[in-house]
Amino acid sequence: MIELQQVNKVYDDGFHALKDINLTIKKGELTVFIGPSGCGKSTTMKMINRLITPSSGKVLINGKDISEQNPVELRRNIGYVIQNVGLFPHMTIARNVAVVPHLKKWEQDRIQPRVEELMRMVNLDPEVYRDRYPSELSGGQQQRIGVIRALAADPDIILMDEPFSALDPISREQLQEELSRLQEELHKTIIFVTHDMDEAIKIADTIVMMKDGEVVQTGSPESILRYPANDFVRTFIGQKRMEEGPQGEPLRLSTVDDVMVTQPATTYPSRGLAEAVKIMEGRRVDSLFVVDRFRKLLGIVSIYRVLNMFNEENKTVGDVMRPIGYQVAPGTPLPVAIEMMSNHRLTNLAVVDDDGRLLGLITRGSIVKHLNEVYPTIVEQFASSLGEEA
Repeated sequence: MIELQQVNKVYDDGFHALKDINLTIKKGELTVFIGPSGCGKSTTMKMINRLITPSSGKVLINGKDISEQNPVELRRNIGYVIQNVGLFPHMTIARNVAVVPHLKKWEQDRIQPRVEELMRMVNLDPEVYRDRYPSELSGGQQQRIGVIRALAADPDIILMDEPFSALDPISREQLQEELSRLQEELHKTIIFVTHDMDEAIKIADTIVMMKDGEVVQTGSPESILRYPANDFVRTFIGQKRMEEGPQGEPLRLSTVDDVMVTQPATTYPSRGLAEAVKIMEGRRVDSLFVVDRFRKLLGIVSIYRVLNMFNEENKTVGDVMRPIGYQVAPGTPLPVAIEMMSNHRLTNLAVVDDDGRLLGLITRGSIVKHLNEVYPTIVEQFASSLGEEA
């Protein structure tokens, strides 16, 4: 889809911003460029819509050299989302979204349905927001409009230059989830620039790590987490203490086995509700995992469900328990479990073997404790994402 071949950028003052960049960006994937400030990630992205021209090398889209294309026409066919949104303050939201379709001379009866369709896609009711102005929207709402404006003319390629970095953590997380959901539906070719590794891991299909104008590693989030190419990558992703296997085997990423509580609070389905309350009180928990005598996990019961049925003396735990919605197997990488807990707002997560037996439980507290020991630089961010102080 997009190829950069031996691309260099040298400015008039002699600064060598990009050095022999060779990249292939796959169609329909979300590719994240990441690295420290000044590494060349935004410069590389801006080569794709000719906002910056290479000193040497080529940029190809669908096999065609973009240097031979009209730059205005090229840009009208590439969506572009920037950090400070860039909405026109004197235009209504509907007119802002419709800017590129108007430039491309779409018929009005095609533009209005498209604007309304896109607003609904990002959960902004057209009846409520269509005729408002940017100043009447929150920062997160404005950025949503910035995203759908880039989608309005249905471009195949969308460039996003640190679009969420100025937002508060809650709005930023919501928009990351919104973008991931939209990408699942639309399968656009998206190039996303960020300096936040957590953001990259959450949204990327492919990560391109950059340093000093060079690409130092590309790969899926999983492969980069498991096999960082060098100390720079290892430090950047926050891996402060990893374990090395025998005979120099690859460094091992932490798994749920490293953090799970091996004696979680449990009960049997035959227990009475008063007994369940007593166990919770003794263990200082608000829920119990329900297991059989072989420790096979049957469900979970919370203090709220118990108290709702407490006056019915003949009820047992088995009558009020609910199925387990989410669980993980032993050996699951810790980032996978963290993402599951964050996405589904879970306070804990059961670790269950192939036979359905409960092996342990990971909690926010057990993860934060482990992260504090192993990855101290990201504890605060993780705790914040779960709504809990580290």
